[in-house]
Amino acid sequence: MTQPPLHQRQVFASPWQGVYCTQAESSRHYGRHWHAVYGLGLLDHGAQSSASGRGQVDAYAGDLITTNPGEVHDGQPLGSTSRRWRMLYVEPGALHALAAEEHGGAAGQGDIAFTRPVIQDAALAQALHTLVTRVAHWNAQGLLAPHGPPPATATSAVHRLACEESLAQTCALLLRHHANLAPVPDGTVHAATALQQVRDWLADAPLAPPTLAQMAAWAGLSRYQLLRRFADAYGLPPHAWLLQQRAERSRHLIRRGASLADAAAASGFSDQSHMTRIFARQFGFTPGAWQKAHRALRAQ
Repeated sequence: MTQPPLHQRQVFASPWQGVYCTQAESSRHYGRHWHAVYGLGLLDHGAQSSASGRGQVDAYAGDLITTNPGEVHDGQPLGSTSRRWRMLYVEPGALHALAAEEHGGAAGQGDIAFTRPVIQDAALAQALHTLVTRVAHWNAQGLLAPHGPPPATATSAVHRLACEESLAQTCALLLRHHANLAPVPDGTVHAATALQQVRDWLADAPLAPPTLAQMAAWAGLSRYQLLRRFADAYGLPPHAWLLQQRAERSRHLIRRGASLADAAAASGFSDQSHMTRIFARQFGFTPGAWQKAHRALRAQ
């Protein structure tokens, strides 16, 4: 009897909204997917091959891996049965705020893009290792109390400060050496393309998405042209992109305290089990694990 692939993953809330960490060991082959957040990871053991916005790349133990919001990627073990890694995820608003502190107010308003999908940087790797370790410890301190984290004390304040210092150091190194920051010129408004408008239409109507014919007519394309150009621009055809958008919507709702059933309904899933399948496939952990990680944070 074939054994299921190894897959162990933990998710850790952080002291700040828009920032969380994971650690994983997995032999799973991840299909093409994207996240609405920035990702920075450290490969601790093994190796992996993955698609990225810059083509196919390989990463080995000690390497850092990055993803930009909306960047379609996948991943599979390379040369071994599994690999082990840790990740920091930062929502765009949170990273822009850190960039504004680091580079001046205007820098936090424009586009930020990590320049390479695989990085060799010992100082950044050590900073990320320390950050994930401290965030995991902060979570463990909260789990000691039966009904959420312990009341604010000098000790808990010290743990939070340690996390904050590591986040600032990690993001500063990342932004200084491995990111392009493009401030938005004063008074400049970038016109949205037809494809961007179609994508925004899908994002804004998760419960009643437009038909392919409606989207094609809006963009002035045939249905086939829309499928091809949408996939070229965003890495996935509209239906697959919409499912991942729904997963992102449910992640935000659960973080804000919605029940799993309510999050599934509000995100356009037919039921909670459907949400769980898509959510776990996209993020590598279940909605229940995400909910548990944030209960202590909300209580605090």
